[in-house]
Amino acid sequence: MVVEVVNVGEYQQLAKQILPKMYYDYFTGGAEDEHSLRENVEAFRRITFRPRVLIDVSRINLSTNILGYSMSSPIMVAPTAFHSLAHSEGEVATAKAAAASNTIMVLSYRSTRTIEEVASSCNGVRFFQLYTYKRRDVSATLVQRAERNGYKAIVLTLDSPKLGRREADIKNKMVAPQLKNFDGLLSTEVVSENGSNLEAFASRALDSSLNWNDIEWLKSITNLPILLKGVLTAEDAIKAVEVGVAGVIVSNHGARQLDFVPATISVLEEIVQAVGGRIPVLLDGGIRRGTDVFKAIALGAQAVLIGRPVIYGLAADGQHGVTRVLEMLRDEFELTMALCGCCSVKDITRNHVRTERERLRSLL
Repeated sequence: MVVEVVNVGEYQQLAKQILPKMYYDYFTGGAEDEHSLRENVEAFRRITFRPRVLIDVSRINLSTNILGYSMSSPIMVAPTAFHSLAHSEGEVATAKAAAASNTIMVLSYRSTRTIEEVASSCNGVRFFQLYTYKRRDVSATLVQRAERNGYKAIVLTLDSPKLGRREADIKNKMVAPQLKNFDGLLSTEVVSENGSNLEAFASRALDSSLNWNDIEWLKSITNLPILLKGVLTAEDAIKAVEVGVAGVIVSNHGARQLDFVPATISVLEEIVQAVGGRIPVLLDGGIRRGTDVFKAIALGAQAVLIGRPVIYGLAADGQHGVTRVLEMLRDEFELTMALCGCCSVKDITRNHVRTERERLRSLL
């Protein structure tokens, strides 16, 4: 008898049964003691709803847009590496699921299928995630290939001047697959006798001198809009506006870089207030339910990005699994909207949620 999977958590359990331990640990692990990894999820649970009643919710509209591109709901696919470790079709399966779900996929620079393969696999809106390398010509070539192949934005990841300490990968001596996007550009073969070869590659290739002045360099080599991923403070959000980027993504890298950074949902309002509506604010980290999506929108995000849930669906059932994960979250989000009295995404307001800070203040 086949047991129907009814939520993202059950897809995670399937993924755990299917994936080799090294790969499952890679996808699920975080930095050091994994405090922030747990907190990314737990922080959502401390936010409660303030539902409104006696509102006609017979018609619910989940659609929204980012940078002018329409989506069926404010749920995007975050950049995550090495999809072929989860399923043989890798990022192509994920791209097809995202396109079928009418949402935006951000392709990781560490994808196991090339920029071109993903672009030609299906019609859909895609962004490209960029890291900067000591060899800037490598970064420039990847940007130009993305632009030439119809990607609609560049998502520059800011929080990785060095790779975070991921102890599960060190213990497992994690071996990464070849990165096909770098064929002919940069060797990604690293032999490391101690620990993860991911860290060895990052140490050799990533440019830890990246700074705010380099945003102008990136703008000079592409006509695509640029979003900055990894903003966690008002100060950096203000700087992002000042340098003229198209948006920011509140992210702690899935808690894989620096442990004891705050959960992204807990700093979202700070970023939104600092930006003041001048550019869109997106959020990733900890989204496991449609209720989480609603909470993020209520606190000011224009959309959320999901990473690990996509991998779980991909590992369990390929393209169909990713499609089902997106459907589950969308359906849960729609139900939450109805039960909170919201007919459209624009109807979701700050008054629909109560944070832990407000609860504690009421006890004083």
